[in-house]
Amino acid sequence: MDQVLDLFPADRPPRTILVACTRRIGDVLLTTPLVRSLKARWPDAQIDMLVFRGTEGVLENNPDIRRVITVAQRTGIGERFADAMRIWRRYDLACAAINSDRPRFYCWFAGRKRVGLLEPRRVTRFNRWMLDRHVVDDGDVHTVNSGLLLARALGLTPLADVVPPGIGRDAAAIARFEQRFDGAGELRGRPYVVLHPYPMYAYKMWHLDGWVELAKWLQAQGFAIALSGGPAQAERDYAAQLASRLSGVVLNRAGQFSLAESAEMIRRARLYVGPDTSATHIAAATGTPTLALFGPSDPVRWGPWPQGWEAGASPWQRKGTARHGNVYLLQGEGACVPCLKEGCEQHLASPSECLTTLSAARVIRAAAELLNVPVPVAAVRVDAIPRENKHV
Repeated sequence: MDQVLDLFPADRPPRTILVACTRRIGDVLLTTPLVRSLKARWPDAQIDMLVFRGTEGVLENNPDIRRVITVAQRTGIGERFADAMRIWRRYDLACAAINSDRPRFYCWFAGRKRVGLLEPRRVTRFNRWMLDRHVVDDGDVHTVNSGLLLARALGLTPLADVVPPGIGRDAAAIARFEQRFDGAGELRGRPYVVLHPYPMYAYKMWHLDGWVELAKWLQAQGFAIALSGGPAQAERDYAAQLASRLSGVVLNRAGQFSLAESAEMIRRARLYVGPDTSATHIAAATGTPTLALFGPSDPVRWGPWPQGWEAGASPWQRKGTARHGNVYLLQGEGACVPCLKEGCEQHLASPSECLTTLSAARVIRAAAELLNVPVPVAAVRVDAIPRENKHV
């Protein structure tokens, strides 16, 4: 508690707080545990978040946040200063929640007191001058735990709840969602599984034949299929291609839903399957059984955070398939996995052999376990996940 008293005496707690996270949608979502920790300690404080324009949807109806401030990702120095001046010293406390110059810049302008994360090589005199308190983050812990380092530095109890976006609780909002999701009544009460087949970057992509085989097996078990995806034309086209190869009930909602609506669709599903993408982090946060297909990405840093997982502990090891809570992380095969690079050719459009060779049988086996249905004989493998890795 002494750590926080030198910034905020007990009789003068912060009334306004800014949390800056100018990065991708997944980063913004995984900063919500820090926001929850701040709100739990100072329930009367008004907390705003500053994020890149286009990522704010992941904070929709977040109960801990008063307002979301958006800034353009690509700006000239003049526009950046103009954005910063609009929040000049508005906040008692400003938190730079990621290792980056941009959030430190905004926090210096916004906060009368400032805390932030610094990489070891960025602990310079200038950066220490910008922050009243800094925490060194070497990037070798989960992103959730990185953000919670700031909670600990402020003397707060770290709460590791990742808060997904939501549609709201009023009857009108729920009715609008239900009309948009299944207004024609195709489901007729049938359970369904959400497949999110298309990541933002090709190096995180599984193969279309695998998605088709998985979907047909799920349909054979009595599940309808719902497809999710973003508004980009490539995502919509891929989902349409997958849907065209399936019969039965397939609700293709790719490009039709906001992040909050997608979260609601996932929340009601029996299972979600997707690659390393923001939708998979959202799925894990809803509590829905989540099957994450991982290749080159680092699970220690970016594995989906299981609902209810405690702060400080790492859910995932760097190498290996495992299941924790509602999340099953299925890692591709190969001595090089995870390479921590952007695919085999080391660029965003590169394929990743560990994913292009990932068999549908392995994915089906994992899905069967999460759904608690019999495992197909063809999908049983000697490399089944070790019993000690199962934390259900």
